[in-house]
Amino acid sequence: MVGTTQTRLVVLRGNSASGKSTVAAGIRERFGRGLALVGQDNLRRVVLRERDRPGAANIGLIDTVARYSLDAGYHVVLEGILYADRYGQMLQRLRAEHRGPTHCYYLEVPFPETLARHATKPIADEVSEGQLREWYRPLDLLPGSIETVIHADSILADTVDRIMHDTGLARLPALEH
Repeated sequence: MVGTTQTRLVVLRGNSASGKSTVAAGIRERFGRGLALVGQDNLRRVVLRERDRPGAANIGLIDTVARYSLDAGYHVVLEGILYADRYGQMLQRLRAEHRGPTHCYYLEVPFPETLARHATKPIADEVSEGQLREWYRPLDLLPGSIETVIHADSILADTVDRIMHDTGLARLPALEH
């Protein structure tokens, strides 16, 4: 078992440029100290400099960092593309073993909107439309209907508000970490 009955685990998944990192940062800003951001991009691309492939080392590292943070009493927002076929088993185990509430969200953005959003990102020149098209998976949901789908028409403030209220983070005080 991992975490406590008081710790919250929030999983944010979706395609590239769906707003996962921005929503995660909004939750952190709203909540304050005591909330760990566990980002797939940071652990996979920065820490390990690894390609996203089945069985890759980042899957275990993401799991370890999330578990460690929960065990240390932090609430965790775990965000990334986190393809269901590659990360699903790890996410299901983490969800099943977390003692506190776990909430999973999938940010659904149509491909044309993905392209428009991607064009505003710092890596826009490094990643082509062809690569984005290759990576794009519409509604790549985890089995068991465990994810709440949030569509592209939900503005950032509304999405953060919804998640803060759904998870109970809006009612909890920031922690002294």
